[in-house]
Amino acid sequence: MLTTLAFLIVLLIAAVLVYAATRPDNFRVLRSVSIQAAPEKIFPFINDFRQWDAWTPYNKDPAMKKTYGGAASGVGATYAWEGNGQVGQGNIDICASTPPSMVALNLNMVKPFAAKNQVEFTLQPKGDLTEVTWAMDGQHIFIGKVMGLFMSMDNMVGKDFELGLAKLKMLAEK
Repeated sequence: MLTTLAFLIVLLIAAVLVYAATRPDNFRVLRSVSIQAAPEKIFPFINDFRQWDAWTPYNKDPAMKKTYGGAASGVGATYAWEGNGQVGQGNIDICASTPPSMVALNLNMVKPFAAKNQVEFTLQPKGDLTEVTWAMDGQHIFIGKVMGLFMSMDNMVGKDFELGLAKLKMLAEK
């Protein structure tokens, strides 16, 4: 009986691992919000890391160590952080910036998991509104594929994007 149970557990674990291996290698998380402000008013909040504290959901640790470098804003601006388990450690740099419509970033996470992702903000005028889209693309390492069977990257990160975009909306509409 015990041998049969152990065999079934090993078989179940093997099935989960095999199934995880068939999952997509890439992921994309995307959220948008309409803001009643011109792109020119919103763009500086995204293009300057020093303004991110006002709206990003990722600076949750008040004791987080932050380091800014490179350009003050736009291409070449860099931002590194190290904080508690919720915020981890990583760095981000602006690799493309087209005022007032797009900012592209390279995101490098060190902790809690190593990851290299591409992030892009686009600002599209729509009459009196600007549609702001926050997107992140990356690759799943194998452990990420396994974790993805039990929790959704889109749901986890998407909620943060929604919160950040809501704060950005409030800030820009003042």
